[in-house]
Amino acid sequence: MNNPIETLSVSLFSEILALDQLLRSKISKGLPKGMELSHFSVLNHLAHVGTERTPADLAKSFNLTRGAISNTLAKLEWAGYVHIRPDWDDARRKQVVISPSGRAARDHAFAPVSYTQLTLPTIYSV
Repeated sequence: MNNPIETLSVSLFSEILALDQLLRSKISKGLPKGMELSHFSVLNHLAHVGTERTPADLAKSFNLTRGAISNTLAKLEWAGYVHIRPDWDDARRKQVVISPSGRAARDHAFAPVSYTQLTLPTIYSV
């Protein structure tokens, strides 16, 4: 591997994977009992967008089937982390929004990865 672009690409990809693993591990430790990382991902997305989304929108965002996202949303609704309501304009659709307890659970899970708590590898000396 004498090509500097290839070497940099491999190093960058390795660091991204390591960071992904580190973040997943830290966030998983802060999840409420019974919450899975996939549930957290949906809560995080809803908190970030700040508006209602349809289950189809969420499925598309996560590259999941509608059945898979419906299962996740049902668990989140049962736990009180999201509110699901009928769409007033189209009775065939539903709207999903994060609840205050969902936002609190998401914020609590993020606590271990706050800027002051997280030590990131520093190998980027280009």
